[in-house]
Amino acid sequence: MEKGEEEEDWILVRKPDLFSENEITEEPLKIHFNEPAKHWTDALPIGNGRLGAMVWGNILSETLNLNEDTLWTGIPGNYTNPDAPAALSAVRKLVDDGKYAQATDSAVKLSGNPSDVYQLLGDMIIEFDDSHSQYNKETYIRELDLNTAKVKVTYSVLDNEYTREHFISNPDQVIVTKISASKSRSISFKVSLNSKMIHNSSNFPIGKNRILLKGSCPGSRNEPEDSTKGGIQFSAVLDLEISDGFGSIYIVDDENTKKLRVEGADWAVIRLTASSSFEGPFVKPLDSKKDPTLESVRTMDSIKELSYNEVYARHLDDYQNLFHRVSLQLWKSGNVVKDLHDSVAISTSERVKSFGEDEDPSLVELLFQYGRYLLISCSRRGAQVANLQGIWNKDIQPPWDGAQHLNINLQMNYWPSLSCNLEECQEPLFDYISCLSLNGSKTAKVNYEADGWVAHQVSDLWAKTSPDSGLALWALWPMGGAWLCTHLWEHYSFTMDKDFLKQKAYPLIKGCSLFLLDWLIEGHDGYYNYLETNPSTSPEHMFTAPGGKPASVSYSSTMDMAIIKEVFSIVVSAAKILGRSEDDDLVSRVLKAQSKLPPTRISRDGSIMEWALDFEDPDVHHRHVSHLFGLFPGHTITPEKNPDLCKAAENTLYKRGEEGPGWSTTWKAALWARLRNSEHAYRMVKRLFILVDPENESAYEGGLYSNLFTAHPPFQIDANFGFPAAVAEMLVQSTMHDLYLLPALPRDKWANGCVKGLKARGGVTVNIRWNEGNVHQVRIWSRDCNAIRRIHYRKITITATLLAGRVYTFNTQLKCVETYSMLNSDFF
Repeated sequence: MEKGEEEEDWILVRKPDLFSENEITEEPLKIHFNEPAKHWTDALPIGNGRLGAMVWGNILSETLNLNEDTLWTGIPGNYTNPDAPAALSAVRKLVDDGKYAQATDSAVKLSGNPSDVYQLLGDMIIEFDDSHSQYNKETYIRELDLNTAKVKVTYSVLDNEYTREHFISNPDQVIVTKISASKSRSISFKVSLNSKMIHNSSNFPIGKNRILLKGSCPGSRNEPEDSTKGGIQFSAVLDLEISDGFGSIYIVDDENTKKLRVEGADWAVIRLTASSSFEGPFVKPLDSKKDPTLESVRTMDSIKELSYNEVYARHLDDYQNLFHRVSLQLWKSGNVVKDLHDSVAISTSERVKSFGEDEDPSLVELLFQYGRYLLISCSRRGAQVANLQGIWNKDIQPPWDGAQHLNINLQMNYWPSLSCNLEECQEPLFDYISCLSLNGSKTAKVNYEADGWVAHQVSDLWAKTSPDSGLALWALWPMGGAWLCTHLWEHYSFTMDKDFLKQKAYPLIKGCSLFLLDWLIEGHDGYYNYLETNPSTSPEHMFTAPGGKPASVSYSSTMDMAIIKEVFSIVVSAAKILGRSEDDDLVSRVLKAQSKLPPTRISRDGSIMEWALDFEDPDVHHRHVSHLFGLFPGHTITPEKNPDLCKAAENTLYKRGEEGPGWSTTWKAALWARLRNSEHAYRMVKRLFILVDPENESAYEGGLYSNLFTAHPPFQIDANFGFPAAVAEMLVQSTMHDLYLLPALPRDKWANGCVKGLKARGGVTVNIRWNEGNVHQVRIWSRDCNAIRRIHYRKITITATLLAGRVYTFNTQLKCVETYSMLNSDFF
């Protein structure tokens, strides 16, 4: 084969040359239905980071549930408690005295107020005449194409085929719907906006082809419906365009709702823009100078000269620039030609149902790419951080307030951003951490008389940093900000962006470290002379205290210490890289504290101890695996350096069991992958493919809804992001110096495959093909910096010098067989 042909064949990963002797049929990346949605979790999500919609695809009345990411209850809050220091002292004394149950009760005095609540924008309703009820059910198709980020609905009435297309443009900040038919002058419908939000004050036409919806969010989560206390204001503008020369637009008043009616058009395009008065977490809505109506109209006017095709082309270019960076194909052993489902005949939900029998690898590909699609769709530059539901919400009171939960859920939302080559999607997270640090410095100073900044378990749009309300079991956990800081370092370790480390990451990590240094106190057990955290919890899990009483508060939980070790290691490394000699005192304090942190301990039953003492665990199958943070996503436990702790971690996972909500399932998959245990990593992957019945979801734990949203249940989006991160971890693992190829590949399930574009630490991008479980070819590219890497595959280890901007091709034995220069765009 000529060199040029080989390079082209590698880029066209849907037909890798190792399978060229067989015909390979491409499995489309589509979530497919043969009927309209019956439940919200049947609807299909679209988004551009800031705006979101759920498309139902009903025949007579199409519904798009609309979201805008800044619509929350509340106003900026005071996240301090001047009574906390006295309460803290009392709790610490009870812990020192071994009165853990009493300390747990007393720790309620350290609790704060609940978070505010994510809200919804409203609905776009498109009503068709009764003739559509005669549609041919066999012609109905509703699908989300991940390749184009577009939902398409098609069906036929007699010999007339109707088509609806929906997408949300990030470049133009607009929701777009196009309605067309195969026969001329057959498009007739009414369109309107409504909202469940209290105080939605008006819905009226602007001119002959626009509708304006105005409303407001409650000024507090407990605000009565007849009160307006200065909450966030919002507006949405709907614009309607129809085919030239055919059709008419009328304004109608139907059931006291202003609607636009179209009659006899060839096609119609509906555009919707929306905005709010939110100017940031430190500005009261009443003080905001943003006019959401003016903003919405201005955005709409800015694209009024653009055709549907132009807006779609701009959307597609922007989206595919991110989505096309990674491709994944998986085949079973001995079955190179995929036994594909007929995507027209079999719905995605039916494929999920049958996964337990056929274990279709292409469905794994689909869920992997769906996670990447959802991250692109709910976390873009200038948008808010992805919340517990991304941006998609149907309720005024969503489960768990739809808030940002910092004890796993928010972090998991961003796990795939680096390994799965979507580093830009993290920008809202970094902006959010900056806001938390400002509020968190006040919380640290007042509540704990400490330097630096702190954030607890639950936050919201206003960057709440105080403890949550309620029991210490979930409310008292001041490690949320520290965990988030590890994401700052991970961004540097994957991108090698020194400017980011200097300007953004290091100041935040430094502030976090200052708090942790003050939070650590001399241990009450002088025999060990360790520093400790007191009070301390292991997120949302209780233990049985001596005497048989339930408790959740003790000292130095394993997760506390694992996170602190991680952050301290990071600040030392970052200061060295940046040459921060002015921070020598900080580094000296950190190094001294590091030497006095307690080790990770192994319990009597051979598992990792979750608390500082080997307490009895009343719920060994608890959903959280917090005490394994050091293994994943942390780096303080590794198979190479800590085989005894890895064995204990393995025992811990056996002890915890396989059941759990979706996010727990994907976390366990990633943990098993770090242990290089492909069998159990795959068992957790497989476990996620259980179809949840939304009418009986309490009977399930974990699983998928029919639109592939992951279930706790109910729906929360974290496992949709944890899944691609776990799969990536099965295929490529890395440190700043080491690269591990296919470390947890389930060889009998995904024996043949090809992955392109995964990222590794040190600024490296990796492509791998494998055949019958064995590496066939590896290509590695370091974009911006020279690097020396130890590359590991099974028992083979080589050391390779990778020059910036060059691609290195390795064969099965990891022998370099080719190297050449390549531009960024060429490699992707």
